[in-house]
Amino acid sequence: MSKEMFEELKQEVREAGLLNRVPIRGSVEMLAIIISMAFIYYALFHWNAINIAYPYKSILLGLFMSLVFTRAVFVSHDILHRQYFKDKGLSFKLSYPFSAIILSNSSSWWDFKHNVNHHTWCNIIEKDVDINAMDGAFTHKKGDKAWLKKTKYLVFWGAMFFMYPAFVAQSYKFVIKRKKWGEFSLMLLHWPVIWGPVFYFLPLSEAIIVALTLNFTLSPWLAFGFITNHLGCEVFDNEVGSKLSWMELQMRGSRSLRGGMIVHWFYGGLNTQIEHHLFPKAPRFNLLKVQKITKEFAKKYNINYFETGILEAYVQINSELKKY
Repeated sequence: MSKEMFEELKQEVREAGLLNRVPIRGSVEMLAIIISMAFIYYALFHWNAINIAYPYKSILLGLFMSLVFTRAVFVSHDILHRQYFKDKGLSFKLSYPFSAIILSNSSSWWDFKHNVNHHTWCNIIEKDVDINAMDGAFTHKKGDKAWLKKTKYLVFWGAMFFMYPAFVAQSYKFVIKRKKWGEFSLMLLHWPVIWGPVFYFLPLSEAIIVALTLNFTLSPWLAFGFITNHLGCEVFDNEVGSKLSWMELQMRGSRSLRGGMIVHWFYGGLNTQIEHHLFPKAPRFNLLKVQKITKEFAKKYNINYFETGILEAYVQINSELKKY
């Protein structure tokens, strides 16, 4: 796939207006999340007046918080890709406090790990940290840990339910190692701002139920979305991958999922992974339209387009895991 071929596709997408930033729509989504947080505070302040039996009231609050946190993850991801605002400085100034206070997540860590590393070196073993998960189980350079071979299904699929705390832990490790004390301070604000009211207004048992419900909803929601993006796709040694064009590397190393608006909403646009990797600054709201153009372009030039159903993707991932 030549550079000229990608430029042709990019020009078609640009002329359709699908690369234009969406500052108003993005701002509205950010505002909706902040308003949702205010609603959570309101519910906590009037907790005893809510006539729902124990423990369902706490479970419902945990589910609602999980919904808000999930959307916050997707919004933070989109801001860092500058899908809302062209100005990089503005994008970072918004993302850092937004992600740190609501999620206790480091934008600088995510930008380095995801934007700089993963998007540049997609599925290149020596460069892309993500593809080396599970001792290289999803690469042709698999490790040889006996204990992991015996427990690989439990470890891999079980880890899906702890994705969020793992992200938080990696965030803190990154900012402390890089001595990013300003961002570290913002991340620490998450605990009194978000969880302080939960544990102050609710009995301890109910607060714990909220926290557990959030984790065991949010973690698999994010994890089962993220793993479909590249696991089970082609991987490359640096010698091979560095010689591929941008378009070929992104298309061969990514998987898109079939489905319409509901799937697109649930996966936060990551279901159109090929399109996201080809055009990371294209707003999530436009990616289904970008996908239509990309698929037609691939058909026109007889380019392989790796798209599967949702369940098929998980079967492919598990089949690859079996080889470890």
